[in-house]
Amino acid sequence: MYRLVTSVLAILIISTTSVSPVFSQTTAVSFGASTHDPKLPVEIVADTFTLNQNKGTAVFDGNVVVGQGDMRLSAGNILVEYGAADSTDAGKISRMIATGGVTLVNGDEAAEADRAIYRLSEGIIVLEGNVLVTQGQSALSGQEFTINLNDGSARFEGRVKTIFQAEPVE
Repeated sequence: MYRLVTSVLAILIISTTSVSPVFSQTTAVSFGASTHDPKLPVEIVADTFTLNQNKGTAVFDGNVVVGQGDMRLSAGNILVEYGAADSTDAGKISRMIATGGVTLVNGDEAAEADRAIYRLSEGIIVLEGNVLVTQGQSALSGQEFTINLNDGSARFEGRVKTIFQAEPVE
């Protein structure tokens, strides 16, 4: 009887969701309705800004919001690493490291984490620590969530947990 109930429950979960059920420590999910162009201009707004041209870094502190196309990333602090003045990549952002209440929004999907690393040249965002992703009425959580902005795919790792809002089958 237990095996029958488990099988029926698994079939219901699979047939009523658009995301694969999560039974292991990794899973692949999508993030964002369409692909995102990581080459779009990046706008950053913050309470304070500190620049170190010798190290090729900039620090944005307090109520930081990063916008790129339809995507928004907010955090308490963002460190931007870019090519130093004496390099061939002068002024070109290589990555951003966000900490302190990180929230990423793309369309109707949102993700929260302790920290995020956005590697602009690769179009990859990695959210780390206490990650929570909401997609409509469904939610996923885990320890690491990697988003590929070039193809709209994403992957959860760590102890992955999901909650699906199943709609009645007609």
